[in-house]
Amino acid sequence: MKLLLRSTDPATIAFAQALLQGEGIDCFEMDVNMSVLEGGIGIFPRRLMVRERDHARAERALLDNGIATDG
Repeated sequence: MKLLLRSTDPATIAFAQALLQGEGIDCFEMDVNMSVLEGGIGIFPRRLMVRERDHARAERALLDNGIATDG
C-alpha cells in the first residue's frame, strides 16, 4: 500500500474515495478511529492508501478533479 492522500477534511476523503471507486481503484482509509482519541476536533489527518500498482492512475484521477495528493 502506498500513501495517496492525507487530509483532516472528511469531505475531501469521501470525495476522493468516490472518484477512485468510479475508476475501479481499491483504496483503504487509515486513522479513521483517531477521531475517538482526539475528541472530534479534526487535528489528526486521515490517510488514503492505494496499491502501489494503482498509485499513478489514482493520483492522476484526483489531480484531474482538483485534489492535491501527498504521494
